[in-house]
This record gives sequence, structure tokens and C-alpha cells, in this order.
Amino acid sequence: MRAVVVELEHVSFSYGSTLVLDDISFTVEKGDLLGMIGPNGAGKTTLFSCMLGLLSGYRGAIRIFGEDIRKNTKMLRRVGYIPQRMSVERGFPATVEEVVALGITRQLKEKSEGERVASALETVGLSSLKEKRIGELSGGQQQRVLIAKAIVNEPELLILDEPATGIDVETQNKFYELLRTLNRDGEGITIIWSSHDLEAVSSLASDVACINRSMFFHGRAHEFFADPEKVRMYSESSMQQHMHDHHHHHH
Repeated sequence: MRAVVVELEHVSFSYGSTLVLDDISFTVEKGDLLGMIGPNGAGKTTLFSCMLGLLSGYRGAIRIFGEDIRKNTKMLRRVGYIPQRMSVERGFPATVEEVVALGITRQLKEKSEGERVASALETVGLSSLKEKRIGELSGGQQQRVLIAKAIVNEPELLILDEPATGIDVETQNKFYELLRTLNRDGEGITIIWSSHDLEAVSSLASDVACINRSMFFHGRAHEFFADPEKVRMYSESSMQQHMHDHHHHHH
């Protein structure tokens, strides 16, 4: 048995009288690369906020590394989080190195802070840009700075909220390659990554959780993608959602 890294039991969450998450249960084991898919507004960001201890009003239980996060928040120090997007003013004076150093929240005995920053930048392929101001970087490079900032603490679990918005294909592929490197085929960091890119999920993820308020599917990625019926149902619910969102934006 591989170690259980995350365990959700019957997690529900409401904003006022609106049920956003309805009875979500799943387990993530060490080394999994879980692709979390679901239409916009399906509750994925809310779910992440609950898991990161940012929203406490959920029903049910969330355990990370075996500890209930309501009772023990120390576990969260072993979790890295990469939010949906960061916007940086062009003139923002911090350098790439400085931004990554801001991610350091726990001391690691064996390495100095400088070594940790250098090694995180090397992992994401930005060593040569370390003295550049972050505002001068492209969107894809800024995203990699965020990843470096998250891995500078050597987290055992990394949560990424759909980070591929407005990024060109080449940058996206580099990002996917980086996810693979960090996860090292299940020997590295356990990753939970929400994405709208089904193709990328099918080539990268070991497991899939499909959420649309409630859990529509959770299991091995190949099971999901081998079942045309599941993929079709998923695509239809996404399309309806998309049409719905689209419709609303015009009125």
C-alpha cells in the first residue's frame, strides 16, 4: 500500500444557501498525479481553498498526511500551492530570485536559503533570469517563478489551480514537462492539478477526479479516458456550462 497523502470524506460547502460542493470524497496516494477536471464554476477552486485551510466552513473531514487539518494546520507547511494566475505590474521592482525567496516558510537543515532558491530556479529552468525583474518576464516565465516559489520549501504535495490560461502552446508543453519532472513518475512530489486540457490530463495524469459540484468520477486516468461514455458526458456538461457562462456574459 502506498501512503495516503490526502483524504476527503463527505466534504460539502455552501456559500449562503448555494451548495457549491456536494458530498465529495476521494483519496490521493503518494506519487499520484491527479488531474482534476470539471467545468468552470464546478467548485474546484473552492475545494482547493478548503484543502489549504483557507475556508473552514466545510462539512465533512479533510486529512492531509493523516492529520485532520482542522485540528493540526502544521501539515499544511508540507503543501505547495500555485494559484490560478498572478498579475505583476511591469514596474514591480522585485527580482526573480527575491520572489522565489519569499516562498521560504520553513527552515531545512541541510541547505542554505540561497542554495534552495538556486536549486528551485534550476528545476524550473530560470537560472539565467534570476536577476531580472519579475515584471519583465513573459506570462509563462512568471508562472514558472510561481512554481519555483512553491517548491523552494520542498513540499511533498503540490496543488495547482488551472494555470494554463493565456499561455502559448510551447510554454504550455514546457509546463507539462515540468509537472512530469516534479512528479518523476510517482517517485517525486504528489500533485493535484486542475485543468481544462483533457488531452494534457490524459497524457500526464495517473488519476482523474471529475467534479461538477459533486464527484462525477474518480479513478485511474486510463479508466476514465478508455470510457467514451464518461468522456462524452463530461464534455457535454462542460459545453453546457460554457454556453451558459457565455450567455450570461452577454447580458
